[in-house]
Amino acid sequence: MKKLLPWLVSLLLAITLIAIAGIYFWSTLDKDDNNADPDQKARESVEQVQAEPPMSADEMLKVTSELTDIKTNLSDLDHVAMIDLAFTLDSEDAKKEFDKIKTIKIQPIVIRALSAMSPDEISNEKGKDQLTASLINSVNAVLSEGKLTKVDITNFMIALI
Repeated sequence: MKKLLPWLVSLLLAITLIAIAGIYFWSTLDKDDNNADPDQKARESVEQVQAEPPMSADEMLKVTSELTDIKTNLSDLDHVAMIDLAFTLDSEDAKKEFDKIKTIKIQPIVIRALSAMSPDEISNEKGKDQLTASLINSVNAVLSEGKLTKVDITNFMIALI
């Protein structure tokens, strides 16, 4: 019994310390949630949010570049996709860089993305959203100045060959 007593005391002390720490953290984390009304919390969380004013047409032209007449086979080699895209960048410097590399870097990225998709995937809205998201990620990887913020499909057609 004398050999077991130190082990029991150590075990009880460890359990007590763990319980005290748990209660302390629980009360600290739960403290803010009990005091405020959910409606008040929602109002406070959006109080500092401000909407950006929309770009004017002139501002939009300064940061938008077009890539037109892209034609490639889809993953189903019986179908050809023809697409025109508008790329919106975050600055004029980014647009200048984009324009310099759009035929040698950007167009191959678009062709690879399109050729990996089937006609069924690209024909619906979800597929087009997936394509634009993929293009944003891929193009941002090759840009050194600024970033691509939006890709719009301005013309799209699938043809059976």
